[in-house]
Amino acid sequence: MSLKDRITEEIKAAMKSQDKVRLETLRSIKKVLLEKEVSVRPSGQNQLTEAQEIEALSQVAKQRRDSIEQYTNAKRQDLADKEAAELAIIETFLPAQMSDEEVESAIAQIIAQVGAASAKDMGKVMGVAMQQLKGKADGKKVQAIVKAKLGG
Repeated sequence: MSLKDRITEEIKAAMKSQDKVRLETLRSIKKVLLEKEVSVRPSGQNQLTEAQEIEALSQVAKQRRDSIEQYTNAKRQDLADKEAAELAIIETFLPAQMSDEEVESAIAQIIAQVGAASAKDMGKVMGVAMQQLKGKADGKKVQAIVKAKLGG
């Protein structure tokens, strides 16, 4: 079952259970996926690949995290809580996130693999790291760990 089909089924279930927050979130996810699907049609592709679906969901999740941070800084906990509830729903469709230890271990291997020695090599490490960890770890977390390991 494709992600789009799973979300359609979840929308039906949310409508039956009258879960307003879940319903709104699922509809917004479906909208993003449909927009992404339309954007790739000119290249001859009719459906999104799993990687493209995860990329689209990751972008939506990142937007929610950024919103939570901004609302918290603005002392609007009510809005931050709403975004957090939506983020929790979105994350159920994303691959499991790696723990800090797993991310650190993966980055250590990447640093050894590309032969990075100083903060000047951060770009090389980040390029490979984001390719390998896309959808599995937050970009800000990866960047912070790479900076710490390279002394940046």
